[in-house]
Amino acid sequence: MDKFRCTFDRMVDCGVIAVLRTDSPGQLVSTASALAEGGIVSVEVTMTTPGALDVVREAVRELKGGAIIGVGSVLDAQTARAAILAGAEFVVSPILDPEMILLVNRYGKVSIPGAFTPTEILEAWEAGADAVKIFPASVGGPDYLKAIKGPLPQVKLVPTGGVTLENAGEFIKAGAEMIAAGGNLAPPKEINAGQFTAITDRARKFVEAVAAARSR
Repeated sequence: MDKFRCTFDRMVDCGVIAVLRTDSPGQLVSTASALAEGGIVSVEVTMTTPGALDVVREAVRELKGGAIIGVGSVLDAQTARAAILAGAEFVVSPILDPEMILLVNRYGKVSIPGAFTPTEILEAWEAGADAVKIFPASVGGPDYLKAIKGPLPQVKLVPTGGVTLENAGEFIKAGAEMIAAGGNLAPPKEINAGQFTAITDRARKFVEAVAAARSR
């Protein structure tokens, strides 16, 4: 199995992407380790994080494959390339930029651009996206996702923004390939306070919610 397929399959098997913005590489590594202990291996470092590329390099070096480190809030192909060279295995964006999708595909990494309308979603998919981020998922909720999957069943969708432990399973049952969660999964106050056991426990509950929804 090629590295790309292994990475993407691991992400899908888990079913949850953790979206993190931390103040230091050390915090990111500790949080990612806590999430991995709870079963979440996909960690998205937002490019709004101070020194984001340094954070990615440090996390990749320290975690040694124990977590899949990617980047989010990417707005252009140049930033995507810099992140990939820093070690990112997947690139997430809140927007649709075909040039960025092409660049990420060229490097053999996982591309998850953002879209919302049916036209944008199909355009992202046909441009080569591996999955499409539905953002903000809080607008429309699981019902909107289900409606999109009707005419576009082939598109792998990743709702982001407003995903909680309470509705994670509903998004999966509506047709989501994976879900992405940030503060509702790893609250900044817990990260700053070093409350990593609480983050591990919540990660485990998110994974269990996804697994339960998939089994129905």
